[in-house]
Amino acid sequence: MTGSTTFTPRFPEGFLWGGATAANQVEGAYDADGKGLSIQDVMPRGIIAPRTERPTPDNLKLEAIDFYHRYAEDIALFAEMGFKVYRFSIAWSRIFPLGDETEPNEAGLAFYDRVLDELEKHGIEPLVTLSHYETPLHLAETYNGWTDRRLIGFYERYARTVIERYGHRVKYWLTFNEINSVLHAPLLSGGINTPKEHLAPKDLYQAIHHELVASASATRIAHEINPDIKVGCMVIGVPIYPLTPDPRDVLACLEADHANLAFSDVHVRGEYPGYLLRTLADKGIELDIAEGDLATLKEHTVDFVSFSYYMSVCDTATDAAGQGPGNIMGGVPNPTLSASEWGWQIDPVGLRIILNQFWDRWGKPLFVVENGLGAKDELIEGPDGPTVEDDYRIAYMNDHLVQVAEAIADGVEVMGYTSWGCIDCVSASTAQMSKRYGFIYVDRDDDGAGSLARYRKKSFGWYKELIASNGATLRVSSG
Repeated sequence: MTGSTTFTPRFPEGFLWGGATAANQVEGAYDADGKGLSIQDVMPRGIIAPRTERPTPDNLKLEAIDFYHRYAEDIALFAEMGFKVYRFSIAWSRIFPLGDETEPNEAGLAFYDRVLDELEKHGIEPLVTLSHYETPLHLAETYNGWTDRRLIGFYERYARTVIERYGHRVKYWLTFNEINSVLHAPLLSGGINTPKEHLAPKDLYQAIHHELVASASATRIAHEINPDIKVGCMVIGVPIYPLTPDPRDVLACLEADHANLAFSDVHVRGEYPGYLLRTLADKGIELDIAEGDLATLKEHTVDFVSFSYYMSVCDTATDAAGQGPGNIMGGVPNPTLSASEWGWQIDPVGLRIILNQFWDRWGKPLFVVENGLGAKDELIEGPDGPTVEDDYRIAYMNDHLVQVAEAIADGVEVMGYTSWGCIDCVSASTAQMSKRYGFIYVDRDDDGAGSLARYRKKSFGWYKELIASNGATLRVSSG
């Protein structure tokens, strides 16, 4: 039972422990070696302010933490922690600077060859995200991102190029990061240049259709190139609870849940669910579906489902409750839960709930590819040099991983766990450095100042011991 001292966390042999980052949040070198601009290069405030016309000096992502030049040092630190897997993304605009060229940029391809060389040297399995909020800016400005069907072809060319290059070295691939966020953050998630307030619902749902077809096409391409490749979708996992027992609140939760689950339903089941078809009909939307699209969705479903998990939300049929602060997916605050400094409510049990929900619904292996606590860390002098006493992060991750173990005991098949921002990086939502997630502190501030030196936090040693024990060192609360 949850909270029982008799429960002993157990993880399967071969469980993939590791960490996760995204190219735009760690690499920097935004214009190096032929790289083109991405949408991130004109989003200096993340999703909390409009984009700029061109890159500006206040955009921390232009340099980020300089993983582009420090990847060997960083991967060595991951290896020191004992990582079995490292999730990273390929910057589309490093490979195709504009996004619509016919020939790739060899210098960009060579960079990821070097990253993979380093991972292989340390025995770390790569998990590669093809598109992690990094649409080439040219595709956003010229085609309005995924609202234009032509992006399917551009993405297919990109996917084929990198999977042909790395498919014999990379077993695990994800097609789009948090694909269900496009309804909430169209530029970030869909490369859609038109401001959200000027988009019609048809524009968003048409973009979603194009992304879903492209995802299925990438799955087909990967399986053609190497049948041993495993391709997953990646969604935001958010349990939604009724604010009250009022049946209308329960129904509101069901409808909000459907809006999230639709994306994975299509990826796993290969067809549009009836509830989504009703949503489209109620909104008067008739999608432009080309011949072959539905067959592509049906015939090329994913091998596993991956997701991020940071919070749960409540929903209600009334308008009285306000939306929780900082939450991209909407919802209202849960009065029974505390929250992080950025307003994200902390709910470890929700991770067990959603693992069970997803397993019961799809019966596909699950992978927790993002989870962690964004917090303001204080660098102090320790006995072995600068460090951070981040017991709050250790407690957060311990409690969430206990719930992963509970779900595994429930019979859920969980492939692995990659903590988000395993090394401090620039936040996606706010573009700050001060919202830190890592086991490794990076000396850079919100104003861009800092040496970029790396320091091990207290959580670094904790995670190292956890991985070495395959989860046996987790503390189970008696409360």
